[in-house]
Amino acid sequence: MVNPRKMEQMLHDPVDFSIDRALKRGWEMFKSNPGLFIAFFIIMIAVAAGATYFLEDFASLVTIFVSPALAAGFYLAANRVSREEPLEFRHFFDGFNFWFPVVVVSLVSGILTVFGVIALIIPGIYLGVAYSFSMLFVIFAGTEFWTSMEFSRKLITRIWWRFFAFLILLLVINIVGILCLGVGFLISGPVSYLAVYAAFEDLTGPYLEEEEHKITLPHEPEP
Repeated sequence: MVNPRKMEQMLHDPVDFSIDRALKRGWEMFKSNPGLFIAFFIIMIAVAAGATYFLEDFASLVTIFVSPALAAGFYLAANRVSREEPLEFRHFFDGFNFWFPVVVVSLVSGILTVFGVIALIIPGIYLGVAYSFSMLFVIFAGTEFWTSMEFSRKLITRIWWRFFAFLILLLVINIVGILCLGVGFLISGPVSYLAVYAAFEDLTGPYLEEEEHKITLPHEPEP
């Protein structure tokens, strides 16, 4: 776990978030291994589509218990690329080593967001955006789900409108990708994940510096 004092300092230091920088960094990471990123993204789509087709009313179980681990794997792969470490296809499935914490944080943040939408809509939109880094804090800071959600909320709240514009831009890019016979989505989708990771790394890098050098997965022995 990271130093709590450093994490708290992150919430008080000046915030410099550039949409353009996050997008460019996401694109650069994608270009380093386009084949792997596209292949894994196809698996993510296939899992979601397969669940909807075969499980029908129970498809939500896949969304709750499988999709978070797949998303975590995407972020872990992004982290390897960022640290210029070799990336193999098996590394995308490392998200399952964080299965329980990422499922919990995704479930709780999702429930609170839905309640916010039901209540007055605006609170739900606010939380949906503010919790964008919750899973990333769980993975890379090692904080438990509520602490991760609060760090995400407090950090993004400081740049909420810019980050909201960033997410809207990613949405538009993906819609354009889908309209391009769906083929463009195989690029825009992975780039969106990588851009979100790039934004997280840009905003938290100095405060997670010690953890960024080595991420110890649960099944790996300490050196």
